[in-house]
Amino acid sequence: MRPRLRFLSDELIERILDEAYKLLATKGVTLPHEELLARLADAGCPVDTESKHVRMPREVVEAAVRSAPGQIELWNIAGESRCDLSGDNVYFTPGSTAIKMLDEQTRRIRAASIDDMLRYGKLVEQLDAIDYSSTAVVPNDVPNAIGDSIRLYALLKSTSKAIVTGAFTIDGFNVMAEMLLAVRGTREALREKPFTIFSCCPTSPLKWSTTTADNTARCAELGVPVEFIAMPLAGLVSPISLVGCVIQHAVETLSGVVISQTTCPGAPILYGGSPGIFDMRTMAASISTVEAQLMDCAYIEVGKYLGLPTQAYIGMSDSKTLDAQAGFESGGGLYLAGLAGVNSISGPGMHYFESCQSLAKLVFDAEICAMTRRLMAGLEPREDFPADELFDELLREKTLLTADHTLKYFAQEHYIPGPVIDRTQLQSRQGGAPDLMQRARDEVARHLAQYEPPEVLSPEQRRDLEAVMTAAAGDFKIGF
Repeated sequence: MRPRLRFLSDELIERILDEAYKLLATKGVTLPHEELLARLADAGCPVDTESKHVRMPREVVEAAVRSAPGQIELWNIAGESRCDLSGDNVYFTPGSTAIKMLDEQTRRIRAASIDDMLRYGKLVEQLDAIDYSSTAVVPNDVPNAIGDSIRLYALLKSTSKAIVTGAFTIDGFNVMAEMLLAVRGTREALREKPFTIFSCCPTSPLKWSTTTADNTARCAELGVPVEFIAMPLAGLVSPISLVGCVIQHAVETLSGVVISQTTCPGAPILYGGSPGIFDMRTMAASISTVEAQLMDCAYIEVGKYLGLPTQAYIGMSDSKTLDAQAGFESGGGLYLAGLAGVNSISGPGMHYFESCQSLAKLVFDAEICAMTRRLMAGLEPREDFPADELFDELLREKTLLTADHTLKYFAQEHYIPGPVIDRTQLQSRQGGAPDLMQRARDEVARHLAQYEPPEVLSPEQRRDLEAVMTAAAGDFKIGF
């Protein structure tokens, strides 16, 4: 039996949704996008064109939820294998859009670079526990105009896995859309086998930016899945109460569902988010606290109740290095997310309030992801009934180390982590042994040394992709 975790009763979920529907109908959201406002007005939403405000009646919201698919098939770049984002299926992807890197050599946080982005892409390609990649690194040494597109370009050149991405500008999205079409060839092929998820983030409280709203609509037209990343911050731009934050999260996320579905009914979306708390002592927005993880699990239950695929930024740490805090915050979050059945778990590799990516932490977290899968598998009998014959052998031989039962089920019952998590005997450490950071650094180096570029794009696809990026880059020379 697969173990599951719940924090909300169905009755409480219904009360949360009732409040969200009422708030959408009475208070609505700010939406500075004239085309979308006109489209929502045609769908039956009261619109104030002067204040750029729209209210969304309950019947419009419920129709949008019914229109959204309950399953998303996310394919790899070659279009050969897929992830089924539905039900309680769980997949792992690194946390994204970090502007800083934890340098595993100096053990210091610094600005991220193109080299970091390329090393990250090569590493993710080799981590079996990480199901798909993300544009996790925002390089500081490229022009702002191509800051969005070069991240996607780098991964398309270095990985075979699907990609979670996003755009900070409308122009950036346009270039990225051309890249998607360069890979798939046609809109129909892209719609049939999407290989990216775009993150689109409403702004708390109850607002959308022009760019994010436009990205949501454009993704709907292309058939590219969107994960809505509402970010209520308890005690600052959201209620201090966690249930109040979950209500606000529902308002902001459901407004995104309406934008998507009024643009293109049936467009694929994920009910996602990244809630946090505002620490009044340090003035920090913390997203790895137990309260943030509670909110993650709670809104996931709301999304599942609505029958939608789900996503969460969880399994990250607010720590500044790979230490005990990184371990318990990331491990606790990943275990909770696995038991909650989050379809797309974003977070491995991330430090420092969702702003820093670490290759060392990524290889460490990959092992926790693998252990999370073992946790989700739960317990089941392995020829344990009746037990007499097995215990007769144990009592006779004094060990079951070489028993047929042991040899048959060892690999199914036990996950043995790699070298980052230390389970060696004490005597093997005589004379000193590397600490966690050093073990992780060695594992990063090992993977990068054995990296070979995947052959997933044809020469024609590479040519078209490079033409798109070269045109967008202008005078900036792309050296990879």
